[in-house]
Amino acid sequence: MDIVEKVRKKLDGIRKPEHTSKKSRIALYGGIFFLVGALLGVFAKWLDTLGINDGVWWQHILGMTDLGNILSLFPIWLLIALAIAVYAKSPLNAALRVFLFFAGMCVAYHISSILIAGFNPMRYMMIWYGFTAVSPLLAVICWYGKGKSLPSLVIDMLVLWNMMSCCFAIGFWYFDFRSILDTLIFIGAAAILYVSPKHTAISLSGALVLALLFRLPLG
Repeated sequence: MDIVEKVRKKLDGIRKPEHTSKKSRIALYGGIFFLVGALLGVFAKWLDTLGINDGVWWQHILGMTDLGNILSLFPIWLLIALAIAVYAKSPLNAALRVFLFFAGMCVAYHISSILIAGFNPMRYMMIWYGFTAVSPLLAVICWYGKGKSLPSLVIDMLVLWNMMSCCFAIGFWYFDFRSILDTLIFIGAAAILYVSPKHTAISLSGALVLALLFRLPLG
């Protein structure tokens, strides 16, 4: 047995991929995720430039739902990417779909900034392009978090720790809720990664411990 086969068996022990679709369907779904990302990128930029007029009924609804601020939050994009990755049938599908989603979003947001807002946010976009470049690897890691093994538990713990740090204000002696939206985003992440009550309880407890430990005062 060669080393590749050994690695594959080890990974299958964490979470086994389902039967993958034909190449044509993989390409189709990849195109759909790119398009969805692009549409959300344009929509997010449009909301950035929209001045809310409460006298206009649909703008009043946008103001009430605070949709503009929702799409400006980093955690909401992490939640979407987590869902795309975890519910893919294989880690390779997860990597491809998440990458294409972020690529579509970044390119569309960047072009919209130039065409709609009239400026080029190159420095800001380089952060997002960098995140897009590493997103396939992160997607693969997150995909394995839906398994029932110990490595999956560790992955879930790390993902929830990251989401917890983004969604809550945490110190060694305090834990504060930033907003209802942030709380719902975190609950959504925990629900996506749910495997069993015990699995979730351990991963949540571990994430909280990590969040507290990494905020210990130094010196």
